[in-house]
Amino acid sequence: MLSEQLTGALIECGLDPQSVEDLARRTIDEDLDGGVDLTSDSTIPKDQTSVGEFRARKSGYVAGVVVAAAVLEVCGITDYSILVADGHRVEEGQVILKATGNTQKLLLAERTALNFLGRLSGIASLTHRWVTEVSSTITKIRDTRKTTPLLRELEKFAVRMGGGVNHRMSLADAALIKDNHIAAAGGISQAFQSVRTKYPHAIVEVEVDTLEQLKEVIIAGADLILLDNMSLEQTRAAVEIAAGRTKLESSGGLTIENAKAYASTGVDYLAVGALTHSAPVMDIGLDFTSRRG
Repeated sequence: MLSEQLTGALIECGLDPQSVEDLARRTIDEDLDGGVDLTSDSTIPKDQTSVGEFRARKSGYVAGVVVAAAVLEVCGITDYSILVADGHRVEEGQVILKATGNTQKLLLAERTALNFLGRLSGIASLTHRWVTEVSSTITKIRDTRKTTPLLRELEKFAVRMGGGVNHRMSLADAALIKDNHIAAAGGISQAFQSVRTKYPHAIVEVEVDTLEQLKEVIIAGADLILLDNMSLEQTRAAVEIAAGRTKLESSGGLTIENAKAYASTGVDYLAVGALTHSAPVMDIGLDFTSRRG
């Protein structure tokens, strides 16, 4: 079981402690594959203790510190201090997390903890770049479901830590009618009315790729409209047509270079799949500073 303090910290971050603990255990089990760490077992005394520091090799925004702490606890390391909280900026060379304990257990936790910390901090750092780019506008940066299988909760948490906002967490959270739904239902209005009839209280978003479709779904009463691969000119026109009657989200063809231009049209969201599917890993390492035994 994770400590009471860490459990509380995970809940505050919007993470399910049991899911995080289970994931940490599964990843450690994957690393051991039913055996032992051959290198550590043969080179390090079983009673040796060390002090290890998780240190940023590059500057950025951290996410996953509480997840790394969960990995430490699963491996039997309970004496640790979080020095930089999730969602905060860290400079090159700064210590994020410091842990003291059995050297073999620290080394067992090392790679899994760094995998989570580096991956999630990379997402947070990339998200922050996008958020900064559109900070002079009303537009929010939003993620998608283009996440690593079974890591969605953590990756969307990382987006929040970078200042972005989450789209639906699952297919059950809200309806998003896309081109294939429209084709299968026989038309955009038919698809919308089918969802509205069966799930009258659900939030319904509709993807459109023409201004005529936009007008149609505004009349139908869509809560949110996704403008798929529209040019800047089309997007400006869409904002004028909507006139605040529904929220608009731009998607497709977005880059960090054109983000501000699209945001300046007045859309409510930019949907950026790259936040989770293309974020580079942030370089973080574990350095031993002392040992005993």
